[in-house]
Amino acid sequence: MSEHTPSTDQPHDDHPPTEHAVPAAAAETHPAVVVPPVPPLPAQAAAAAPASAPASYATQAPYTAPTTGGYPQPGFGAAPTTPYGATPTSPYTSAPQPTPEAPVAASAGKVGAGKIVGIMVAAALVGGAAGLGGAAAGASFFPSSQTVVTTGAGAVTVNNTDSVNQTTAIAAKVLPSVVTISAASGSSGGTGSGVILTSDGYIVTNTHVVTLDGATSDATLSVTTSDGKVFQAELVGTDPTYDLAVIKLNDATGLTPIEYGDSSNLNVGDQTVAVGAPLGLSNTVTTGIVSALNRSIQIASSAAPEGDVQEEDNGVEGESPFQFDYGQGRAPSAGSGSISISVIQTDAAINPGNSGGALVDGEGKLIGINVAIATASGSSSSESGSIGVGFSIPSNIVQRVTDELIADGVATHGLLGAMVGDAAAREGATTSGAYISEVTAGGAAADAGLLAGDVVTSFNGYPVTDATDLTAQVRALAGGSSATVVYLRDGKTLSADVTLGTLTP
Repeated sequence: MSEHTPSTDQPHDDHPPTEHAVPAAAAETHPAVVVPPVPPLPAQAAAAAPASAPASYATQAPYTAPTTGGYPQPGFGAAPTTPYGATPTSPYTSAPQPTPEAPVAASAGKVGAGKIVGIMVAAALVGGAAGLGGAAAGASFFPSSQTVVTTGAGAVTVNNTDSVNQTTAIAAKVLPSVVTISAASGSSGGTGSGVILTSDGYIVTNTHVVTLDGATSDATLSVTTSDGKVFQAELVGTDPTYDLAVIKLNDATGLTPIEYGDSSNLNVGDQTVAVGAPLGLSNTVTTGIVSALNRSIQIASSAAPEGDVQEEDNGVEGESPFQFDYGQGRAPSAGSGSISISVIQTDAAINPGNSGGALVDGEGKLIGINVAIATASGSSSSESGSIGVGFSIPSNIVQRVTDELIADGVATHGLLGAMVGDAAAREGATTSGAYISEVTAGGAAADAGLLAGDVVTSFNGYPVTDATDLTAQVRALAGGSSATVVYLRDGKTLSADVTLGTLTP
């Protein structure tokens, strides 16, 4: 998004110096940014402060933030010892720094302060501002008694610069990459969220957001970015098997893409931040932890491919506690089928409208796309709020599927070629797993030597406790992928390598 450019009609030199004027050193180190009245900087800090923060924090070195109020910031490495570095090269990246533009008068006050807070907070806490913690950075540059509001891409309000924290930093980094999506078809409509993948406007969201849960294939899509810009969008492709979709904004440039994280490296207990537009409330940030990994859920979906139903014989019996987190104006449909997907479980509050939004880690990297919530017994997602059980599609699956959708308009998924059910539900069961009740001749399972009566306990390195686990992990892979299956037969543990078929939509 564009920075504020100083007016050429009123150059800075036209204003006589006052007791609130920006010190010369500070003005040179923060070009094209309106700043509030600030106390003079120490000479060393003023000379060494970076010219500007980069647009991306992807190359920043991790650090350990200093203890603030007795609580150290988690998850970072060692800090450089020299604040802001000792040379003109920015500590954020080794790339050459831009030529400073003429400074702007200090009379604009709080707006400029917000911009710098956005820079300082995200740099100090997410990427590593050479050893300065968030509170220290805020206290060094701003009076603690003023309200500061960022402008431009994202909207992060900071009322106390002495206590900015890691979540503030994450919000400042991630909000410009999250959008609000409105879908309409005839008299039907709803809202959801999306995440920017490319600077020219490719957006990932959920299939149920852009199709109104399979009710239409040509919904009118309107997208609002975090800074209030509105774009019309076209559908690139949908993947109902994993409830993912890609849309493309018309005439978009200069957007802020999300940075991918590696969902396979997550631990239970890791920090999570969910960003989206629950109930149409854009730029909403909630926090939590990774509650569980390798979780699989089965969700009713009107867009479910027939192959998903044919391979799983236990189905969704009665009302499932898992529902798509439908946005404002939409209620869950009954759904003629179901999908089984592998998810990250989090207790970060996810509510209707968060669908398609980002779940990020403590560094602001994408680890999941929010897709569903659990609801209290007897209620629907449209009638209840978050109960602390939300689900996101892992980023590694999201990246594979969206790459295929952008390249080909469709995504592929694995097919095992076997009918499976819950082993623990069978009479006389002694173990959990996915019970193979039928093997399709010529299919992947048959070719790998699997037989009816085998109980699969692991697939592709992931534990399998029931049919939903197995189906979700098979579908997570592309058609034609290879995987190792661990199974029980006659009390013995065996393994086989399988080359998956391709699910037909």
